[in-house]
This record gives sequence, C-alpha cells and structure tokens, in this order.
Amino acid sequence: MRVSAKADYALRALIEMAARAEGDGARPVSAEELGRLQDIPHNFLQAILADLRRADIVHAQRGQSGGWRLAKAAGTVSVADVIRAVDGPLVSVYGLRPEAVSYNERAATLQRVWIAARHSLRDVFEQVSVADLAADRLPPTVERLTADDDAWQPH
Repeated sequence: MRVSAKADYALRALIEMAARAEGDGARPVSAEELGRLQDIPHNFLQAILADLRRADIVHAQRGQSGGWRLAKAAGTVSVADVIRAVDGPLVSVYGLRPEAVSYNERAATLQRVWIAARHSLRDVFEQVSVADLAADRLPPTVERLTADDDAWQPH
C-alpha cells in the first residue's frame, strides 16, 4: 500500500486540531497556521480540509476567531475514516473495490489476496484514532506490530 501525501497531510492537520482541542478548549486553527506547523502547502491543505468537511470530520468556523476544528471527538475518528475521506477505499484494484473485481478461474485466488490485504489494513487503520495519534500512543495490538524488528526492514 502507498500512503498518499493527501492522507499523510490530512492526518497531520487533524493531529494539530486534536492537540488544540485538548489544550485550548477546541479553539479553531487557521489553515495558514496548520500549514505552517506541519509544512503543508496551503492550496493542497485547503482541498484536504474541504474533503474532511464533506466527510463531517472537521468544521469550518467563520469570522475573526474562525478557523478549523474537529467536528467530532478525536477518539471517534479513525485513521481509516481519514484515508477514506481524502483518498477513497483503503484498497482498490484499478479503481474497483476488491469484491467487485472478477478474474478467470486461473487468477480467481488473486481476488482473495486483495480482500485479505484490505482486512489487514482495517485491523490497523480502524483501531488507531486521531486522539491516539495526538496523544502519541497506539493501541496495544498495533504497538506490538511495531515492536517486531522485521516490521522496520524494507523488503
């Protein structure tokens, strides 16, 4: 799986919002400040924030003290929710969901590989919330996966 810059930037922006919600009573943060704090290009960030707003993950507040803030508790927003909001399905095969792909009988097993890969991604991405990321912690089952030395090795 390739994590897009869009998904990475979206999560980094949400971590900033979640940290602010904990410390400053959900004080909105401007897109300019989010971009500066996380080194995210402004126009790209605006498009990401629009995607997150459409998914009801963030809310825009207008006015002098306006900006962006989480639309729901950070603990209820998973990494999977964010990736789906900005990139679409976690796994797609030439634009189709794995269950919609069809192969001839010789290659039919490949569909099950895509289904299994999606399941594995869900096992991690649906367990980790924006609140976890903002608090610099991972659920124990995900943390154990990072403790395996082989997980850190490129293959």
